[in-house]
Amino acid sequence: MSDGHPSAIVRALEFYSGIGGLHRALTQSNVHGAIVRAFDWDQAASRVYSANYGPGIVQKVDISSLTAAELAALNAELWLLSPSCQPYTVLNPLAKGAEDPRAKSFIYLMEELLPDLVRTDRHPRYMLIENVAGFETSSTRVRLLATLHDLRYSTLELLLTPLQFGIPNSRLRYYLLAKSNPLTFAGVDGQEDRVWRHIPSQPVGDWSDPRTRSGEKTVNFAVAELRGYLDADMGVDPHPHAVPDKVLEKWGRLFDIVLPSARRTCCFTRGYTRLAERAGSVLQVNEELDTTGTFDGFLEYQRAGNDEAIRLLQPLRLRYFSPTELLRLFAFLPSIGADTQEDTEFTWPEDISTKTKYKLIGNSVNVRVVTELVNYLFA
Repeated sequence: MSDGHPSAIVRALEFYSGIGGLHRALTQSNVHGAIVRAFDWDQAASRVYSANYGPGIVQKVDISSLTAAELAALNAELWLLSPSCQPYTVLNPLAKGAEDPRAKSFIYLMEELLPDLVRTDRHPRYMLIENVAGFETSSTRVRLLATLHDLRYSTLELLLTPLQFGIPNSRLRYYLLAKSNPLTFAGVDGQEDRVWRHIPSQPVGDWSDPRTRSGEKTVNFAVAELRGYLDADMGVDPHPHAVPDKVLEKWGRLFDIVLPSARRTCCFTRGYTRLAERAGSVLQVNEELDTTGTFDGFLEYQRAGNDEAIRLLQPLRLRYFSPTELLRLFAFLPSIGADTQEDTEFTWPEDISTKTKYKLIGNSVNVRVVTELVNYLFA
């Protein structure tokens, strides 16, 4: 284990590694750390991970097959975990929490392997767990906290969105930070049991959704315009990511449509471009036209049986966000013109389809938010 000095390299394990968002966050943090092994079952995700972070780090494996001896041999003091959100998401009406088979490996890690590692003093001193908002009301969360407290970990729970960090994307996520005794958290002032809506010790207040709040005092966050995350106009008509006419005709009224001047987009999920509702926003390139008025005219023509109704929507120039634009919103890549030392490249293996890219990004984490949490975890 690390001797605790700032110069020591923090050895880390990444579970449910996907395309490496947690890896990227650790790299961009103030912590001098290194991912010594990553674990994921998805073959496409593992190939993307290797393309970006080098061969030999990610191991394609069923995490529920790992043993305490294997993890102890890796001598890691930091665990970064982003287990499946499907058992907990409000978008899944059949979500079963701890009873869902997809929760099995995470529960196995926490309730079987971690206690074994504590008994031999080979356990991680620090942990960061990311999941969907909704996890905080799950039975898995109750079991997780009970286990961590029994093992003498201090814990801190948070619900954070990239909007709080100036990124125009609403992706509310649950985070749990844990430190092994006697380590404690800075700035909590005896409020460890609450679910925080901002990072303690940061000079900001709680975030709340301005669409649902009713008069309470809240903090306004400086959020960038969306245009700083967009690709240059390709000058191609139709755009490669244009929404197909048949999709607009049937589902266009359900889209969350945003302009380049917007300072908010909806949460992008693995179903982006395949689902019309609650899967992510659609961009209206033409900022001169009124979206509502244009759609009202379209629906009127459609109800009248006019086969040319779809032509009324074409001047809006509606399109999906590109995978590269989503990588910027997820902070894998910096926004356009940003003065930063962060990575400016992300590599996709040539045979990874656009559909798979959307799925893998939608399953990932926001790198900026996790970076800030890693910094706080080691503060």
